Amino acid sequence: MENTATRGKAKLYEAFAASGKALASGKRLELLDLLAQGERTVDALAKASGLNLTTASAHLQTLKQAGFVATRREGVRIHYRLAGDDVAQLFALLRKVAERHQAAVPAARDAYLGEDAAAEVSRAELRGRIAAGDVVVLDVRPVEEYRAGHIPGAVSIPVEELAERINELPEDLEIVVYCRGEYCVLAYDAVRLLTDRGRRAIRLHDGMLEWRLSELPVDVSDLT
Repeated sequence: MENTATRGKAKLYEAFAASGKALASGKRLELLDLLAQGERTVDALAKASGLNLTTASAHLQTLKQAGFVATRREGVRIHYRLAGDDVAQLFALLRKVAERHQAAVPAARDAYLGEDAAAEVSRAELRGRIAAGDVVVLDVRPVEEYRAGHIPGAVSIPVEELAERINELPEDLEIVVYCRGEYCVLAYDAVRLLTDRGRRAIRLHDGMLEWRLSELPVDVSDLT
């Protein structure tokens, strides 16, 4: 009886470990980060993550076998999405735990995002300021991510277009910039650009991932 129980426990923990193994790749985590913004095709995911199509497909199959992503077919195209909000929660928690307990993470974060001490606001503070009407909220993610879900009232200007379209933003309001999540460099780059151009700009402390997980209002209407 004891041997049966021991074997059963071993199988259970091996099943748990399979999920951990599926996450043991920086590129697979990056794919989860992208999918947390909305459904995408394999081609779009490969392009956004800098992978070739074969490698992206292999990583996505590993994630699918672990139950982290689901698919739907539309003609010859296969669309991937996260299997559930719990996958997004796991991904967000993994990053925070790693930052708190792995010494290499803070240095890698600062090297990627920059060490500037630009001001930032919390989700609660931003909601209050939106209600007061004293800010413009700027979404600097790619347009397809904005369309898949954005903070209500946010203006969409992808970061690579910001320099040319800066005049579309009002000059008399502070600009609160957000992107995919807490570790997304797009908002950092946008704030630097806006500040260099003489605009008042700050970051949302995190981004769309955390906004969704907090079950705050999300607008999924298309651009008009």
